[in-house]
Amino acid sequence: MIDAIQRLSIDYHFQEEIDSILTRQSMLLSTIHSENNLYEVALRFRLLRQQGYHVSAGVFDNFKDNEGRFKQQLSSDIMGLVSLYEASQLSIRGEDVLDEAGDYSYQLLRSSLTHLDYNQARLVRNSLDHPHHKSLASFTAKYFFNDEPNGWIGELQELAMTEFKRVQSQHQHEIVEILKWWKDLGLSTELRFARDQPLKWYMWSMSCLTDPSLSEQRIELTKPVSMIYVIDDIFDVHGTLDELFCFTEVINRWDIAAAEHLPDCMKICFKALNNITNEISYKIYKEHGWNPVDSLRKAWASLCRAFLVEARWFASGKLPSGEEYLKNGIVSSGVHVVLVHIFFLLGQGISKENVELISNFPSIISSTATILRLWDDLGSAKDENQDGHDGSYVECYLRENEGSSSEDARKQVLHMISDAWKQLNQGCLSPNPFSSTFSKASLNIARMVPLMYDYDDNHRLPSLEQHMKSLLYENVSQ
Repeated sequence: MIDAIQRLSIDYHFQEEIDSILTRQSMLLSTIHSENNLYEVALRFRLLRQQGYHVSAGVFDNFKDNEGRFKQQLSSDIMGLVSLYEASQLSIRGEDVLDEAGDYSYQLLRSSLTHLDYNQARLVRNSLDHPHHKSLASFTAKYFFNDEPNGWIGELQELAMTEFKRVQSQHQHEIVEILKWWKDLGLSTELRFARDQPLKWYMWSMSCLTDPSLSEQRIELTKPVSMIYVIDDIFDVHGTLDELFCFTEVINRWDIAAAEHLPDCMKICFKALNNITNEISYKIYKEHGWNPVDSLRKAWASLCRAFLVEARWFASGKLPSGEEYLKNGIVSSGVHVVLVHIFFLLGQGISKENVELISNFPSIISSTATILRLWDDLGSAKDENQDGHDGSYVECYLRENEGSSSEDARKQVLHMISDAWKQLNQGCLSPNPFSSTFSKASLNIARMVPLMYDYDDNHRLPSLEQHMKSLLYENVSQ
């Protein structure tokens, strides 16, 4: 039942009950290690790992033969294999058994598609294409809406559909506020070279902060997200190196007087950034008693320094090493700026120690940023309206590995994304200095990334557009 509730994206209604049940399950683990029901063992493992419990992957050793291979009889247990594949997505570094489990179950499930009935094949395909842990629940919930109602599942579906309509209406009201804010800000008319995509920017906030109670936080978060895109456009396509250096220095020092000597577009941008940062800081101080303005300014300064490094690299026509590129790209991804804002907007676990920790790119942030940067680099198409050159890890890899093909580079990048997911999974396990809501926001950024960077040949984002349409405008019915 917990799995169904989470997949239908209504777990916020039952969080106390879910916490209580999974706490009891974690205490009983030592007594059920010998259980031989693959489906149940893998499901329990996944649910506990998702909750932050450091469950041992050794629970799957019972399903191996004397030679260390998964038992042959498991090959006909389709539901067990699906559950095993889903569990393997929560692996951390060094868990060879989960890597083997993922490869083993994937191959068997992929080859089984030709002889399964329609419903089973649909379930398997959805699991392989969109494993629960690495997918947005709001994106995959539609598959559950289409299932035939049956007993308590049917009742949960009814609740989920009612909630979907309520939350959809809430999101529509939030969008109205965002559109009004963006219009009043005036950047779309004053900086015509910059992107004008407030709905796309709101999708980041909506996907990161899914609890309906976080409406104000979603609206506020969209503001710095929009500024990341605007500043990126200034660095990418509009400013000269000298101008960009001066702009970065102004943000480093947060020097309002010096900003008056910048080119008009940069002056306008800094003024908007300063106002947004001060307004958000005041709201956070008023709500949570902590003024985050210094932390937010430092995050913006780090981002602009990383943008400037990239601008210098590509103006010179020289590619950095892959290691240098990725180290800087983790910062220039903007993920740190977003998650620092989320941390303070949530107001959970704010302390001197955690504020210092979050300023220094902890693993939960750096791994999420790595996933975004590498996914972005996999795309061959540029974002709409962009003429600048951002470079990519793929280019660096091909230069450093003579004789390698683009497919070799792609495989390497996918391997690195997989490893970053393992680090992110590790960062979300207890003990974790950050709240579960913050951890979930980090995971949701990583889950959102494939939708945000899945460009087609027309430089569009069909997956994102469909997701946006289904969440915001379409009706859900049985």
